[in-house]
Amino acid sequence: MKAILDLIAPGSRVLDLGCGSGALLHELVTAKGCSGYGIELDDANLLACAERGVNVLQLDLERGLSMFKDHSFDVVLQLQTLQQVRHAEAMLRETVRVGRRGVVSFPNFAHWPNRLQVLAGRMPVTRTLPYQWYDTPNIRVGTHADFALLCDRLGIRVLESFGLRDGQRVDRWPNALAPVALFVIEKA
Repeated sequence: MKAILDLIAPGSRVLDLGCGSGALLHELVTAKGCSGYGIELDDANLLACAERGVNVLQLDLERGLSMFKDHSFDVVLQLQTLQQVRHAEAMLRETVRVGRRGVVSFPNFAHWPNRLQVLAGRMPVTRTLPYQWYDTPNIRVGTHADFALLCDRLGIRVLESFGLRDGQRVDRWPNALAPVALFVIEKA
């Protein structure tokens, strides 16, 4: 969480897509004076957000963010959600339309333990990819390098990219050494 908090300026207006229990948004509000909303679909997570005092809307991300005007937020967080939406390209376009900047993270399929499991003929099961192939909510897998190429193709500028391992930033060889890929993006 600290690596994400460091990317958000105090007082920012934040939209957290797939906010889960609202822990990060709550921390941004209390520690950095931010404001904003979480978007969540799961009823239990909505209740957890409400109990934390986090503003949350129950929306299906697959339907887009048309209720928000262009640049309604300083930052749109899309943390560990992109791999679970069907229309990733549309979701990325919406992220940079609605927010001045986007912060996107996802499990990095190219992390070396994942590669070893694939070489052994198995789908990876790790802390960041904790599901068996037949029981996963993830629709796709991605790599740090592939996401950079996708952003380039979509005309999205990558301002910063690195990996996360055990909550620590990984700048050297993040595609191989980090289980989580993280990007800060904006509309080009």
